[in-house]
Amino acid sequence: ISMRLKKEETNPEFLHSPFIRKQGNIYKPNNKDMDNDSLNEKTMEDVHTKEIDLVNRDPKHINDDVVKVEFEDVIAEPAGTYSFDGVWKASFTTFTVTKYWCYRLLTALVGIPLALIWGIFFAILSFLHIWAVVPCVKSYLIEIHCVSRVFSICVHTFCDPFFEAMGKCLSSIRVRMTKEV
Repeated sequence: ISMRLKKEETNPEFLHSPFIRKQGNIYKPNNKDMDNDSLNEKTMEDVHTKEIDLVNRDPKHINDDVVKVEFEDVIAEPAGTYSFDGVWKASFTTFTVTKYWCYRLLTALVGIPLALIWGIFFAILSFLHIWAVVPCVKSYLIEIHCVSRVFSICVHTFCDPFFEAMGKCLSSIRVRMTKEV
């Protein structure tokens, strides 16, 4: 026995690594294979300060169903009824620039307050879901399980014998249908 202890004491793997339990490190219980590299804390990206993509501003395509209105979708001249080319170009430019700058002005004035309101709304929604809805649903499921067992016992105790007796009483009834011509 003493020879086995000496081999384990001199094992270089145990000189530099912490004691690892079968179920993981006490500080990182889900980390089953803890090695020297995992002792150094890895920096996690902070979701609040991550870089955003300024080119693709809808990466999850949540606004694909929104109407994308272009000049050609709103104003069109059929063949034979054309305005002057200069008027057509000025109309296109006026429409496009007005739409662009009105959107930018509205987002500058209303976008940040709405972002604040939506941030508060989703924070409250998340809070209620985590701290109220899920615990209530879990509590309901636990309680309804107990009620379902009592209900099942009552059905088997009172209803099953009644329906079995009714089935035996009515099992000898035969119905014959004949068609007279």
